[in-house]
Amino acid sequence: MNAEPGEKHIIIGTAGHVDHGKTQLVKRLTGIDTDRLKEEKERGISIELGFAPLRLPSGLLAGLVDVPGHERFVKHMLAGASGIDLVLLVVAADEGVMPQTREHLDIIHLLGIPRGLIVITKKDLVDEELLLLVEEEVRETVQGTILAEAPLLAVSALTGEGIPELLAAIDQVGREVREKEAAGRARLPIDRVFSITGFGTVVTGTLFSGRLRVGTAVEILPEGLTSRIRTLQVHGHKVDTASAGQRVAVNLSGLAVADIARGSVLAEPGWLQPSFRLDVHLELLPHVAKPLKNWTRVRFHLGTKEALGRVLLLEAEELEAGRHGYAQLVMEEPVVADRRDRFVLRAYSPMVTIGGGSVIDPVPPKRKRFQEEVIAGLATRERGTPEEILLQYLLQQRGLVKAEEAESSSGLSSAELEQAVRELAGEERIIRLTLEGQRFLVHPEVYVTWQEELRELLEQFHRQHPLRAGISKEEVRSRLFKQIPVKTFNALLQIWGELGGIEQTGQILARHGFRPHLPQEQQAAVERLLAIYEQSGWQPPSWLEAAVQAGIPEREQEEVLAYLLQQRRLIKMADDLLITAERLAEGKRQIEEFLQQQEAVTIAEARDLLGSSRKVVLPLLEYLDREKVTRRVGDKRVRF
Repeated sequence: MNAEPGEKHIIIGTAGHVDHGKTQLVKRLTGIDTDRLKEEKERGISIELGFAPLRLPSGLLAGLVDVPGHERFVKHMLAGASGIDLVLLVVAADEGVMPQTREHLDIIHLLGIPRGLIVITKKDLVDEELLLLVEEEVRETVQGTILAEAPLLAVSALTGEGIPELLAAIDQVGREVREKEAAGRARLPIDRVFSITGFGTVVTGTLFSGRLRVGTAVEILPEGLTSRIRTLQVHGHKVDTASAGQRVAVNLSGLAVADIARGSVLAEPGWLQPSFRLDVHLELLPHVAKPLKNWTRVRFHLGTKEALGRVLLLEAEELEAGRHGYAQLVMEEPVVADRRDRFVLRAYSPMVTIGGGSVIDPVPPKRKRFQEEVIAGLATRERGTPEEILLQYLLQQRGLVKAEEAESSSGLSSAELEQAVRELAGEERIIRLTLEGQRFLVHPEVYVTWQEELRELLEQFHRQHPLRAGISKEEVRSRLFKQIPVKTFNALLQIWGELGGIEQTGQILARHGFRPHLPQEQQAAVERLLAIYEQSGWQPPSWLEAAVQAGIPEREQEEVLAYLLQQRRLIKMADDLLITAERLAEGKRQIEEFLQQQEAVTIAEARDLLGSSRKVVLPLLEYLDREKVTRRVGDKRVRF
């Protein structure tokens, strides 16, 4: 049964107690026996999942998932229920509502399966009076559930009675099903893994979202494996592309069957992350025997994954039957989820369904209990608009967020994110930056805080070190912006510089308009220092001698020296050899005048000319060489 390109696809699932005729009903509807295992044939019950294509009267193509009803195989039922658009709740006319009927109904509710029909099977085994009693019992059972107003039809898979009417009803409800998001990123929870001779490893599942194409790369999570799609099949037919809502078999290259297990997720690379924690909104079923206590061990079911974990209740010590609240699930193995995914919880022992809910944050930090801001944040993330969710996410990150990271981590779809960014930017409630060719988003509160913190840091630094030109960029980054890479930080500084708030000279940052200056309390000491150097002529003292004599405190000496050198009021001729700028200018003038009269000057001649010593004159001549005033020829200097 070939699928036409672009046509709508839905997944129909069966639910109900063991031996209530689900598999026979599927066979009657599709002509396919979904009991494929020998043990299933011998025991007459479904153990594994069965699948069959169904072309409805209107032409709508559906995939029919036959799930086991036996209590021992409810986990397989949960695996099959993932991705179901429409459910057929099957109740045998000769037995009526049974334990797994009720549990499957709970699961339908917890997974949020949007639509369904009620099918009374084995109509041929009972009289009209008993059939009416069973129909009444079923109607009472489904009160308060999504099936409360669902069509109810009685059929016989054996004789075919009622089957045309059932197909018509399925067709009508199926046309109301909202088509899955084919434009999103591809995600396929894996429910079967096997090998075909000559082809290799094959995985199957219901494509939750997006499209899969032959030849494209995929990722297997939580294993972190990468592969490429060799071939695709939909309902047993080879295709080049599979779309959301289809039952798909994917032939993978380079992977062994042992590498993958049911519960793994095949996805477009790079957007889903395995996690040992999930923030969730949790609902406890109204008929559970006892409250759910904090840190209870449970069995977690999401998609095709079953895992053990514990429930960290964030608002109370225990959750009572029929109540709901926020929790963090702490798993014993990594699981893969996305925001809004529905899950089911079963008790560790006995294995009964006790509750479920939806994922709020698939990769959260470790949470503390009874924190108002945590609860408020989860409420926003669960029920808020895309704009509110994005703003909250950016505020929590307190940093620059790449646009693609915002999409994958906030749980918003690409379309939701783009719309939210446009709305918020138009209202000036979000900052968009392009740095180093990449798009970034930042919350305005964070952005303003950064600017204020930078201004405060610069002001504080200038107050403490008025003699310095400013603070190094790396020190600023390490103190305030450690989370931002160097190149991105430099680009951010360039933007702030263009706005006029800061000045950048090389690797030094300063407040706009700041210039190094001597505090009033230091001016007298510095003037004494410069006078000492000037009065010493060409026999200058060491820096330490001059500083002590001028009365400059030891803690200030290094900074004062750096300031005087930067301002060129002192010139460093050699290690611990300083002269004033005026003295240097005078020495330069005398040497130039001497060379106007003579062809060259020796060190001895320069020494006598200045009344100095070789220790001072040699560095002076080398300095003049560097300044291209003189040029060394042998042991003499000539005019440059």
